[in-house]
Order: sequence, then C-alpha cells, then structure tokens
Amino acid sequence: MSDDAASLLAHRFNVGDPIHISEKMIADFCAAIGETNPLFIDPAAAKAGPYGGIIAPPALVASPTFRRGESSGDREERFRQGGLMAGIDMELETPIRPGDVISTSTEVKETYEKTGRTGTMLFTVIRSTLTNQRSEVVARIDYRMMSRKR
Repeated sequence: MSDDAASLLAHRFNVGDPIHISEKMIADFCAAIGETNPLFIDPAAAKAGPYGGIIAPPALVASPTFRRGESSGDREERFRQGGLMAGIDMELETPIRPGDVISTSTEVKETYEKTGRTGTMLFTVIRSTLTNQRSEVVARIDYRMMSRKR
C-alpha cells in the first residue's frame, strides 16, 4: 500500500446534522424510484404488516440524503484525476421509520491497490454508519471509490 493510501485510513469526515425522517420523505422517495410496496406507502397495509407501521425502503440508506460524509472539496481533491464509484455494499440492520432521527458517522474503512491493463488503481472504501435516536445501527454502507494512482 502506498503512503497516500495509508494516510487515508481512519480518516473521519464531517457529517452535518442528523436527518429527521418523515412519512412524506419516505413517500417522496418511493415516488421518485417507482416503489409501490404497501409497507412503504400505505399506512393501513403497513400497520397490518410485520413492522406495525410504515417503514422506509432499504434503498433510502444509499440515497444522496445520507451521502454527506465528506465535503465536496475533500472529494474533488482525492478523486480529481478521474475517480469513479466502483461499487456499494449495504448491511441493513433496523428499519427506518417515520419519526426517526438518523445520524451518520463516516470514515475511511480500507484502501487497496490493483493493477490493470491501464496501470495502478487506488480503491478507497468509505463506510457510513447510520444510527437512529435510540443508538440502534440502522445500516452500514460501504462506498467503493476508484482513482488512478498518481
């Protein structure tokens, strides 16, 4: 691992204020992605379902709403030479419900290099951990970013 890659490990990012989840926010997200599952949009059906009320679709945790872990200046500096999103992994633990207040903690989890046909690439895995107001982990999201090695 290069010194540049090693220097990123355990780097924590500013994440801003917690996000207050509302039923309208969930409904708007569902409308935007074409989600029609009644557990997410129909209060009566959701109440009779396994969670006893409306929950957010799992994809909400990967939405731009929660991708606030680094300032655009940090991102532009680190990935200015052609960086791109190389993958996303999600571990879902507790459903998000209307009324939840979700806090995000973000850090660099891992860096590694791979050599391909066009040279060496640096991969950076940025982990965001989402917790609710009861300190329950809602989700862990790993964003894998790739940039060319300088």
